[in-house]
Amino acid sequence: MTVEDKSLRDGVLLLSDLEIKTGLIWATLRLTLNKGQWRTLGGIPNRKAKELHKAINQAVQVRRFKSAQGPLMVWATELTQTAKTQLRMKGWLSGEFIKRQIQSKPVDLGSLLSTPEVVKHIEGESPQVQEAVKLWKHDLQVFFSKINEGHLAKQIVDFKPFFDTVEKSPLTQEQAKAVVCLDNRVLLVASAGSGKTSTMVAKAGYALKNGYFEPERMLLLAFNSDAAKELGQRLKERLTPLGLPAERVVAKTFHAFGLDVIGQATGKRPSLAPWLENGKDLEHLLEIVDDLKDRDVVFRASWDIFRIVLVQDLPKFGKEEESPDSWDGATKQEGFRTLNNEVVKSRGEQVIANWLFYNGVKYVYEADYKVDTADAQHRQYKPDFYFPDADAYLEHWGVNEKGEPPPSFVGYKESMSWKREVHTRNGTKLLETTMADLWSGKAFQYLEAELPKLGITLDPDPERPVPGRAPIENPRLARTIRSFITHCKSNRLSGSELRARLDSGVAGNFKFRHALFLRLAERISEEWEARLKQANCIDFEDMLNHATDCVEQGRWTSPYELVMVDEFQDASQARARLVAALVKASDKYLFAVGDDWQSINRFAGADLGVMTDFESKFGRAVTLKLETTFRCPQELCDISSAFVQKNPAQLRKVVRSSQQHVEDPVSIVRVEDEAQIRTAVAKRLAQIAEAVSPGSKQKVLLLGRYQKDRSYLPLDYDQTRIELEFITVHSSKGLEGDHVILPRVTSETLGFPSGVADDPVLRLAMPGGDAYDYAEERRLFYVALTRARSTVTLVTMAHKESPFITELVKEHQIGLRKLDGSVGSEELCPKCSKGFMVQRRGKYGLFMACSAFPKCKHTQKAQGVAKAPCRETN
Repeated sequence: MTVEDKSLRDGVLLLSDLEIKTGLIWATLRLTLNKGQWRTLGGIPNRKAKELHKAINQAVQVRRFKSAQGPLMVWATELTQTAKTQLRMKGWLSGEFIKRQIQSKPVDLGSLLSTPEVVKHIEGESPQVQEAVKLWKHDLQVFFSKINEGHLAKQIVDFKPFFDTVEKSPLTQEQAKAVVCLDNRVLLVASAGSGKTSTMVAKAGYALKNGYFEPERMLLLAFNSDAAKELGQRLKERLTPLGLPAERVVAKTFHAFGLDVIGQATGKRPSLAPWLENGKDLEHLLEIVDDLKDRDVVFRASWDIFRIVLVQDLPKFGKEEESPDSWDGATKQEGFRTLNNEVVKSRGEQVIANWLFYNGVKYVYEADYKVDTADAQHRQYKPDFYFPDADAYLEHWGVNEKGEPPPSFVGYKESMSWKREVHTRNGTKLLETTMADLWSGKAFQYLEAELPKLGITLDPDPERPVPGRAPIENPRLARTIRSFITHCKSNRLSGSELRARLDSGVAGNFKFRHALFLRLAERISEEWEARLKQANCIDFEDMLNHATDCVEQGRWTSPYELVMVDEFQDASQARARLVAALVKASDKYLFAVGDDWQSINRFAGADLGVMTDFESKFGRAVTLKLETTFRCPQELCDISSAFVQKNPAQLRKVVRSSQQHVEDPVSIVRVEDEAQIRTAVAKRLAQIAEAVSPGSKQKVLLLGRYQKDRSYLPLDYDQTRIELEFITVHSSKGLEGDHVILPRVTSETLGFPSGVADDPVLRLAMPGGDAYDYAEERRLFYVALTRARSTVTLVTMAHKESPFITELVKEHQIGLRKLDGSVGSEELCPKCSKGFMVQRRGKYGLFMACSAFPKCKHTQKAQGVAKAPCRETN
């Protein structure tokens, strides 16, 4: 082209910046040259100039495509070859692989490929070019996913003989899919009894058989030595006969592996504290407690007051009367049993009563006021507490910091005013505390100041004989503190961070209690660390944190390409950080297997969030599920699954059973008192034995929430037909029996759910902690239900029915039976949904009333009775 006597030979792309300025008749063309120079060309009719501009643009677009065609063809060819190599070498187009291919994709082709001239040009190009363009236009994530799906389908067919024989039973489709999927991050959510161990063994064998990983590059991590040993043995038993080098695959506990890492990184393998190696950590912590109590009077007083008076948290405001744990036969009243053996109406009153008893203060609960107050509007006034030694009264008001009661307390403030007026009118001494005062601790300070003014001497005595509900033992409180310290170290939380979390209210309203607990835990932790330093040892959390530091800081480079972790629901934050560090480098693979529904080891540092929020810790992941169980019948699966999934934090899944139908898999027996529990267990065993075929045996697990439940083992049963074993629910995980019996499913402090184990104070040490009511106890109950291959029998007590019992009756219409086998009351109160409708007799005959009376005063007609009677007869 010649412009202004200049010859331009740079090709059509030089014209891509051509500008046209039209005039009245003629147009001027302006062309930008190299180095910012430009030339103009005039005297062209407007129409011709526009045609020229269009033709040049079309030629430019085609030329641009031709320039990009070479890199496009190289990219398409390399992508195809790389994908084939990846499938051959690693058996899956992993997330990291796909990400690299997407990043290598040529850019700025979109506008070119949509140009009609380029589209027409491509139609005349070779099939190879057309296929490259088609590949570029694909959503590569979808494209590669479809390749993986096709590969998966083919492998399941091609390796069917392997999948059918690698374990004793053929793998299911779900298991085979989990075996074949070798993405960088795979989370396998495995239902109870779904064969997760078989899946892990098969995956290791599949990877070895295809040469995807050298055996030395594969690491299996378990949570205890028995599990690690079982995994190693299972690998050898199942894979060695297939000619696979299973003995060279590494299977270790987290602790053994962590010590190896530190030793190799530093040249000096650390020593675990001897009390940890011997499993005596709780006993050692109790030694620390005893030593501190001997040396520190403040610590001793704090420990005693917490264990005896404050061991249970207070419920949410307005819920102080829910979930009663006792029944007073004399007053026909449900409530909360105190150290002094009365049954009070609320948890706040229970705390006050226990504090008074601990301090040796004589009181009478709800004694008649000294003056007759009964009239047309009011019954006889019964103040909460009366102090006979001072002729004074104490009212504990259910109000918050603003002096306001819960919205459901209709008429409460008017009642408060009336009661105060009664005392003023009659000149009687009234002390007052509130729920807000309990939360802040001001109630105790107030009583400590006011009671001595009335001549009452405070005599705190932790050894005072307890006629009522005994306080928890030292080991139970020590266990909670041990769990708290474990989580603090695992999450690397400082004292200032813990106090900030306390102030923010993450553990609830009862900040005085939580602050006291924090001071106890800090004091014990200081002594724990001092003893570790003195012995030149570390504990498990130190080991995990130190090992992680070695990996993250590059002082130890992991040789492992595939890391498989068993029982992932039990992972602590410290374990999670170590695993994340192991697979941080490119082309590392993590296969995590667990069941968040069975996460029951929070006391040992487990943090459910590691599994339920998997991707935030480990990156984009494929989540697979084993939803077929080989253990529980479908009816039991439906009940247990619905129960555990009431907590929205649990991962969703639908459990399907391969077992035969069972009629009424869950039954509930309600006895009148504790003395009848063992009888109920014996009767159930007799029923099971009667149904056993001659020459056969049925295994029965008696599952206790606590070791003390061992006392419900019957003295005699048919041992020719029954194999009976007592074990705690925590220890039963991984076990199974034909039948399961839970002997004490009650609402007591040490019932089921436990009022001690699920302590909200642990939320201080668990930033992502689960705040759902009885979250861990709900999962523990699920574990208990799913140990059974056939039936589960729950034994509860009248007036102490666990909220879990109430829920099962309400949600699944499970009937209640009496000890003699007859049908008991199973209709929940339609008003409160807490008590059961029971038959009563009044002056007009039989009627139905809520068992939660007097808290709930609902009545209704009994069958065949014309009307309900006056309520006072209850």
